[in-house]
Amino acid sequence: MAEVLLQIENLSHSFKLTKKLKLKAVDNVSFCIHKGEIFGLVGESGSGKSTLARCVMNIYKTQSGKIIYKGVDCTDKAGFKENKKMLQKDRQLIFQDNASSLNQKMRVCDIITEPMRIHHIKPPRGSYRAEAAFQLKYVGMDESYLDKYPSELSGGQRQRVAIARAVSMEPGLLVADEPIASLDVSIQAQIINLFKHLRQEHGFSILFIAHDLSMVEYLCDRVGVMYKGSLVELAPTEELYSNPLHPYTKALMSAIPVPDPLLEKKRRRIDFDAADFSLGGELVEVIPEHFVLKEQ
Repeated sequence: MAEVLLQIENLSHSFKLTKKLKLKAVDNVSFCIHKGEIFGLVGESGSGKSTLARCVMNIYKTQSGKIIYKGVDCTDKAGFKENKKMLQKDRQLIFQDNASSLNQKMRVCDIITEPMRIHHIKPPRGSYRAEAAFQLKYVGMDESYLDKYPSELSGGQRQRVAIARAVSMEPGLLVADEPIASLDVSIQAQIINLFKHLRQEHGFSILFIAHDLSMVEYLCDRVGVMYKGSLVELAPTEELYSNPLHPYTKALMSAIPVPDPLLEKKRRRIDFDAADFSLGGELVEVIPEHFVLKEQ
């Protein structure tokens, strides 16, 4: 089995709404990501996917549990401080909203090379401009875009620039938080194929968060299903899609559109009533490598 790159153990995070009221966004979540693996995380809006991603990146302070990256406990202040440079360089985040994640006053060339300047990394190709041109070419854009501003680019082009900026650091882990949600279908396919290429060429590990279950099935090696902050099912992609066991996962899978109009009319969606299910419990391995949340 491949080496574990990221280990998440009993992670929880809450948002304080009032002095007495808290909203638990992530509740006792545990899973791992192996080197070279694309791990998919799915669930409806508000299920805690993006909060978990921000905890992994230390954007949100973890309230309980551990996040261990390359043997470093990122939730330990002393350990994080000692390894801060490595952790900031080796983990990169790609946001859903590329318009706000790119500085509108900077040119593409400067956006891509900004992380290298911050970390005082000498450009492997001699100059920052040459490095930016190389990274652009790698994501399917030519150097004519180097002097453009984000407002002059399409949504797909901005997302490619964001990906180029992230991969310029040659990270061990890419956290992609719904990177295709706001893009046209044809552009989505291009970005998904780009992620596949990044894994094949560089061996990047990717935490891929998405709503589109069809894209997740095409891209990911394993998939975790989140519901109201809890991880309710976890399995290899083929196993999960062919044999969903949790009632919520079954409801999600039944909602995947079918391209054939005749079959789509006959398709029966499964309803999931949250009142019939308690989130308390733990993940249990019911089939080899297939885990389901069971009530205690």
